[in-house]
Amino acid sequence: MSTKKDKFSKKDKTFMELALNLAKARHGLTGVNPSVGCVIVKNNEILSIGQTGFDGTPHAEFNAIKNSNENLEDAKMYVTLEPCSHYGKTPPCTNLIIKNKIKEVVYAVEDIDKKVKGKTLKILQSKDILVRKNLLKNEINKFYIPYFFNRKNNLPYVTGKIAISKNNLIYSKGTKRISDIHTDKFTHFLRYKNDALLISSKTLNKDNSKLNCRLEGLNKFSPQRIILDRNLETKKNSYIFKTANKNNTIIFYNNAKTKEKLMFKKKGIILIKGKLIKNSFDIKSILKKLHVLGCRNLLVEGGNDLSKHIVKKKLFNQFYLYKCAKTLSKLVNYKEFNFLNELKKNYKNEFKINKKLGKDLITLYK
Repeated sequence: MSTKKDKFSKKDKTFMELALNLAKARHGLTGVNPSVGCVIVKNNEILSIGQTGFDGTPHAEFNAIKNSNENLEDAKMYVTLEPCSHYGKTPPCTNLIIKNKIKEVVYAVEDIDKKVKGKTLKILQSKDILVRKNLLKNEINKFYIPYFFNRKNNLPYVTGKIAISKNNLIYSKGTKRISDIHTDKFTHFLRYKNDALLISSKTLNKDNSKLNCRLEGLNKFSPQRIILDRNLETKKNSYIFKTANKNNTIIFYNNAKTKEKLMFKKKGIILIKGKLIKNSFDIKSILKKLHVLGCRNLLVEGGNDLSKHIVKKKLFNQFYLYKCAKTLSKLVNYKEFNFLNELKKNYKNEFKINKKLGKDLITLYK
């Protein structure tokens, strides 16, 4: 029987920490399903480990059981999230647990999914399997904040990012890059960890952005490109247009000629008509549409105006501000960063996350 007063040993905590690290390694890479980590142990020795598969299947429990070459009878399973107990794209993990005669299951937090929540406990206990909960609950609850947000709100978990110069400029004519190499790598890490990346056509046309992950070995995990382009003004010679296909590019537009639309569709680009509110895209409705299309973690690399608009609407779940060491000139065309007050007002928690890495300073607002 499981109770809130379950006492766990140091070994228990170590095994669950490993399960959490396995889940963290796949965060943002498991499609519409949460990333889960699983560790199977017998006589305090690890028999097998598993993670949720890329794009969400197979589940971590299935992979851990499949990865084992040992007899799992009387083994103990540690899993970060309540195992599923219903038929979906895969059979219930509870069936596998019962079939393999695992004697104890320890999971950290209950699934928020109504098809699962609380049902696993009853099913496993009916088969005389010991179930214990809440090990590392607080820490693992924090990890699942994006997943819980997705489930409760039917919206992607949205991360914003913008880089500004030492003298608070977004850009100055003739200067393309202001961040250092360490900051650039962090940006590519964020791209790797998000399903999709949203940008305005204005920023895209100015920078000829590639919007891909360029960390060595991880380029295949580049996010889907989402462009806000009201009148379909994305340049035809841009990298995004040239490399577009039906799987990697969506453009939200509002008004365009049939001829223009046909040109974009011929490239395989998905065109979605978005509604405007006071001459700006209705961002909330776009986020809802992206959730329907399977986006669960969205990175926004907008310019000053788009980012400020989303901050004011309180639609960012978190926001990274890069304060770069480079100073830009104000002698030519330039753009100033002007929404720090809104960030501080709307996001109460402020974390300096790289005090000793590189010359730039990254601050996270949540």
